[in-house]
Amino acid sequence: MATSHLLAAASSTAASSATFRPPLLSLRSPPPSSLRLNRRRHFQVVRAAETDKETKANAPEKAPAGGSSFNQLLGIKGAKQENDIWKIRLQLTKPVTWPPLVWGVLCGAAASGNFHWTVEDVAKSIVCMIMSGPCLTGYTQTINDWYDRDIDAINEPYRPIPSGAISENEVITQIWALLLAGLGLGALLDVWAGHDFPIIFYLAVGGSLLSYIYSAPPLKLKQNGWIGNFALGASYIGLPWWAGQALFGTLTPDIVVLTSLYSIAGLGIAIVNDFKSVEGDRALGLQSLPVAFGMETAKWICVGAIDITQLSVAGYLFSSGKPYYALALLGLTIPQVVFQASAQPFFVLGLLVTALATSH
Repeated sequence: MATSHLLAAASSTAASSATFRPPLLSLRSPPPSSLRLNRRRHFQVVRAAETDKETKANAPEKAPAGGSSFNQLLGIKGAKQENDIWKIRLQLTKPVTWPPLVWGVLCGAAASGNFHWTVEDVAKSIVCMIMSGPCLTGYTQTINDWYDRDIDAINEPYRPIPSGAISENEVITQIWALLLAGLGLGALLDVWAGHDFPIIFYLAVGGSLLSYIYSAPPLKLKQNGWIGNFALGASYIGLPWWAGQALFGTLTPDIVVLTSLYSIAGLGIAIVNDFKSVEGDRALGLQSLPVAFGMETAKWICVGAIDITQLSVAGYLFSSGKPYYALALLGLTIPQVVFQASAQPFFVLGLLVTALATSH
């Protein structure tokens, strides 16, 4: 839930706000004259600013040859150029970013201690995962690509929005459709769970707002590497966990503390997404951590945020009288430190260990 909220990120100038506005504001306004426009398929494609000509000159104009259809459907680099509008729509939602949100819902359900393997509970969790992943993470990724179209025009001009493969109206329609679907499912889950207070709906609203201010001016949290990546970590770990736990139980102070700690680890994971956008971020003045500190230092910040978080949570579990869970988490942290490049599997298993610890 980013927003997706809510169980997924991630990674621009004030000109980006010229076309899409939040509710109650106009969705359209004329584009600034300082932008170079390509009206292929009646879509205003934002290219690099004139001051970025040198950077733009070094960027590829077409997708790498031999692109993969599988990568295209997942929304990752190395994607094949596609003309099918529905495949393009799926690409914008970046399905590769959905699993962390789905896992977050699973951890929240486990932490509640009230999940049972009944048809109803499984159906509830699946709907919550759809809300968190395809709907609200899809919304987050689409709106992020919309506001990053000028950066993508430098880094990846062959992506769907800067290349004009999808029109302005089609992008905006997708943003609203995914947002409303996610909020609608949140409201449905509250009714299904019998909540007097619609907590899941408000978590969906909060996650969606966080996603918006992460990507859109004037706040555009992603301009600050620390704040932006922490917000992304909270969206990908904290919010889906809270939704899953609220669906089957109640949120407790210790869960809020633990998930906030894990959001710091999410900051480290979010930095990984910044490495691919260094050129565009630098050209447009975005202070991502790789830009602000350099690639090498950013790598160590990434590793430190993940490892220190796991060690801190292990210490918390030990002090809470749960030594076996603490030792299990410590056992996962050791290979996480040793195999830094492949740390994420150990990290996500650590999330589940923590969830199970809090359920007992």
